[in-house]
Amino acid sequence: MTQLLVTTTENIPRHPYEVLGEVFGLTTQSKNLVRNIGAGLKGLVGGEIKDYTKMLEESRDVAVNRLRDNASAMGADAVVMMRFDTGSISQDMQSVAAYGTAVRFINTDSTDTNA
Repeated sequence: MTQLLVTTTENIPRHPYEVLGEVFGLTTQSKNLVRNIGAGLKGLVGGEIKDYTKMLEESRDVAVNRLRDNASAMGADAVVMMRFDTGSISQDMQSVAAYGTAVRFINTDSTDTNA
């Protein structure tokens, strides 16, 4: 199966479509205690906290895959206008939501047999 197209744009060149509805994917993740302590120490000296960056990248990927699953279950060919929303639930938990509009491509090939 080809992976369902997800785009941040409204239009897909050469692919007119009909709107099926909104779709989303959501995940909430946290790092373990040892990594949280390490991140806290890194916070004292400054710089990128790579464990949290990795956690957000993983969260993003999970959220987009869940968005694709949701759209596929609706019979979609693609998701347009995909966006992310993130938020902290607590000091060590992060949620990521991916959302957009599920669409189905319209076949514009019209062959008139009466011509």
